[in-house]
Amino acid sequence: MILRFQQHEFVFPRPTLLMGIVNVTPDSFSDGGRFIDPEAAVAHALDLVRQGADILDIGGESTRPGSQPVEEAEERRRVLPVIRKLAGMVQVPISIDTMKPGVAAAAIEAGATLVNDIAANRTDDAMWRLVADTGVGYVCMHMQGTPATMQRNPVYADVVREVLAFFSERLDRLRNCGVNVDSIIVDPGIGFGKTAEHNLQLLASLAEFARLGRPLLLGVSRKSFIGKVAGADAEVSRVPGSLACASYAVQAGAHILRVHDVAETLQAVRMIEAILSRRQHDVGTDPGNVAACG
Repeated sequence: MILRFQQHEFVFPRPTLLMGIVNVTPDSFSDGGRFIDPEAAVAHALDLVRQGADILDIGGESTRPGSQPVEEAEERRRVLPVIRKLAGMVQVPISIDTMKPGVAAAAIEAGATLVNDIAANRTDDAMWRLVADTGVGYVCMHMQGTPATMQRNPVYADVVREVLAFFSERLDRLRNCGVNVDSIIVDPGIGFGKTAEHNLQLLASLAEFARLGRPLLLGVSRKSFIGKVAGADAEVSRVPGSLACASYAVQAGAHILRVHDVAETLQAVRMIEAILSRRQHDVGTDPGNVAACG
């Protein structure tokens, strides 16, 4: 499987890619306000690359549950100086985390090569036409509702089946809009219009999403459902639970992890990858696994 957009190409299977989170916001759930200054955001992004981030995800609008939209001009003001500066300093892809085609277009002009779109449930196709015209990568994420409404009362008859059906329909629509399928990443949207139980059901069924034929991105880092399941209230105390989810996701077939804690996640996933590689080698060389002739 190939992920290809603009000058970037990743061939899977390969080591798990880490997408480092850079929130240029005053109110994001985990690190809101820490990197609102462009220089602080750039310094943080460069540190994430040094820690091992393969992609940088720059966002200027909080999408935590209950958050309200940010004016497009303000979102541009937050992210564009950061993207422009990073584009001349790093070789890794720069992702713009936005729901707004106008912000995405400006970010692409500034140097972004990937659009991380939590609003792939939209009805219009302006974002998809932009992606097709510019040849950037596209993260198609599932969300029920909007950030302002998504956690009020999320209901599914079968969350796994419905999210899989969403991706099947969206992949067809993206192709019809001219988006190259090799540029598409899918994200089941953990925490976006899902209860803790829905999130667990999706995590338990990641292997089904990995069979969609497109790279699977998982974003669970420090999310509140970890606190509900494991009893960790503060965001920083959710790091162990985040690492547990990351390690499980790699085993289940995830290709990209969107994370706050790059160094810690890198160590965890490289360890689980080494164990899985050893297990696959042992299974492949076990005489008991070789079919008898005749």
